[in-house]
Amino acid sequence: MAIKNRQAGLPKISLTSKSFYLLSKKCTILIQSTTVHIEETIQTYFQKLGLTPEIATIYWALYSYGPQSISQLSRTSKVERTRIYRLIDELEKSNLVETELHYKRRIFRAAPISNLQIVISKKEHELGYLKTELDTLNHQLTEPSSSSPTSPVRFYRGIDGAKQMFWNQTKTQTETLSILREPLQNKVDLSFFLRWVRTMNSRNVKHRSIVNKKFLAELETWRQHTNADKTIHWNARCMPEEIFFIAHETHIYDDITAYYNWEPNKMFGVEIRNGDIAYTQRQVFEMLWEQALPLQ
Repeated sequence: MAIKNRQAGLPKISLTSKSFYLLSKKCTILIQSTTVHIEETIQTYFQKLGLTPEIATIYWALYSYGPQSISQLSRTSKVERTRIYRLIDELEKSNLVETELHYKRRIFRAAPISNLQIVISKKEHELGYLKTELDTLNHQLTEPSSSSPTSPVRFYRGIDGAKQMFWNQTKTQTETLSILREPLQNKVDLSFFLRWVRTMNSRNVKHRSIVNKKFLAELETWRQHTNADKTIHWNARCMPEEIFFIAHETHIYDDITAYYNWEPNKMFGVEIRNGDIAYTQRQVFEMLWEQALPLQ
């Protein structure tokens, strides 16, 4: 009885065909409005990452309608089929689409949008390059120099000058040979060092170095406290001081011989662009390399 009385107290609701139609229409409009808003939000965000509105449209169609073939995707996205092939390639490069092979045809599905973190990481990497190049440009325009841009001898001062000289090495077309007294990572900020390492690795730059015990001790200490990327094509040997004392840094690549002085308040560098000098220094390096000891 208690249940019946409670049910009896509830208001009676009845919907006519007209009121039901109006309610359904309002719900449909609300859903469509929300859908349009989400699609516009995706397009805006994609554009900030350098992705076109059409790419956003294709992604939204895959997300909304599920896995589709090219012809199905053309209908749901209202994008011409001939253009979809190129857009799919862009989506695959951005890790935003997954592909399945279904008997002579490819089926595409939307990948998790969190995969855009990969695109963001690439953008951050590119911004790092831009910052380095800006620092370099600022150094070149503000530092006094007795050399012109075309001079065979160029002078650099301070830590920014040293960074520029190291960054120049990333453009080498030959193996880099170096005689090192102190590790680079102890002299520059970590962000620059990582950009330099990753660039050298991505360009497959091979380099050999002759180092001393001081260099190896400082490198070991740094590695114990820092878990960072390493150069993958680096080979080194240790030079006993009684055979050859390393007083400064020397780098040889292409037709360039570069000298560095890391001493505090006296930090400077010189680049000499001359094929004969670079050739002679390579011969000197090879003679020292034969006398240096391979690392354990």
